Amino acid sequence: MTLILFSIFIVMMLLRVPIAISLALATIFVLMQENFNMNMVPQRMFSALDSFPLMAIPGFVLAGVLLARGGISKYLIEALRTWVGHLPGGLSVVTILACMIFAAISGSSPATAAAIGSIMIPAMVSAGYDKKYAMGLVAAAGTLGILIPPSIPLIIYGITAEESIGKLFMAGVIPGVLLGGVLIVSAIFYAKKNGYGIQAKESNEVRIKASIKALWGAFLPILILGSIYTGVATPTESAVIAVAYAIIVSTIIYREMSFKDVRPILVESINITSMIFLIIAAASLFGLYLTNAQVPHHVGEWIAQSNMNKWIFFIIINILFFIMGTFLEAVSIILITLPIILPIIKHLGIDPIHFAIIMTVNMELAMITPPVGLNLFVVAGIAKEKLGAVVKGVVPFIILFVVVLALLIIFPELSLWLPDKMMK
Repeated sequence: MTLILFSIFIVMMLLRVPIAISLALATIFVLMQENFNMNMVPQRMFSALDSFPLMAIPGFVLAGVLLARGGISKYLIEALRTWVGHLPGGLSVVTILACMIFAAISGSSPATAAAIGSIMIPAMVSAGYDKKYAMGLVAAAGTLGILIPPSIPLIIYGITAEESIGKLFMAGVIPGVLLGGVLIVSAIFYAKKNGYGIQAKESNEVRIKASIKALWGAFLPILILGSIYTGVATPTESAVIAVAYAIIVSTIIYREMSFKDVRPILVESINITSMIFLIIAAASLFGLYLTNAQVPHHVGEWIAQSNMNKWIFFIIINILFFIMGTFLEAVSIILITLPIILPIIKHLGIDPIHFAIIMTVNMELAMITPPVGLNLFVVAGIAKEKLGAVVKGVVPFIILFVVVLALLIIFPELSLWLPDKMMK
């Protein structure tokens, strides 16, 4: 029946039925064949969404949209440009740093790519950068939105695996900075090789003025992460704080947002949140089937009998994630695979916090691998280019991501050191 379920799911996706609908209908069909009590289906879907930590998702999504439309991202980018814009590859470095800061606010990769790309792609092209490279860089750097905390996939992982969301957030800091650093080094090397990005150096007066203007936005990541790590607020409460702060800064301080902007901001936020929540509800049905069919138990028994070590497991699971990432988005992959994988990682002695980061980097790759990489579509829409052009630009960054992923697998301390230190 599990094979039938996945077959129906794949066929429906090939017919371009939305992922959440495909998963829900395939699961309902299989449950009906097993004479399951169908009254539990709506109950399970609603109970899956009845979670306080899940309320952090619409909060961070709305905060990200407010940043993009309220002028905060614009002033952050301008301040960064005055400081590093004159260096080789300065605009590339500005793009990456801006994505890292925005990632520490929104928790969403598409939101990060959209907010930064709409400003930086035209700026890089005007400065003489190859457009394919500019698009690839924004698509790749935008994925930092789900690794650097707060992160929507890490929230979902924490709820599904019953792990501390605070610890998961802390685990993402060093890997996020490492990946951002690797992207910056590659950008500087590429710029020197091609002679890109030498702009006039700004005076200290201009730098200070731009930095003061951007301080209000730059303080937001400190407010979010500081409130979580000091125990002042939960991730959900910090999301509400972020929204309130972003509204005040956008309307009163920067005055970039007016009443007419409220409707499009809410519509965009609701669309993104609804998509995520519908997938969560559908995946809860899938989890119901897995529990009923004892699939995790059978998988655990198979692993125990096969004498598989953790290195072979990492190779197999990364290949599986890469393949799934070509036709599924991050939230779907986490919710479909994690209930099955959890017994395996516990049996192999892999720390669930460490595995969360490995999984999240794989989800970043899913954001930039065709044909369903969300960031590819976002960047193609912003740049008004065909998807193929963005794919060509992103290929070198996929290689960098794989290298960083290997480092994170080999050295678990990169993920575990910070949460171990801060939670003692």
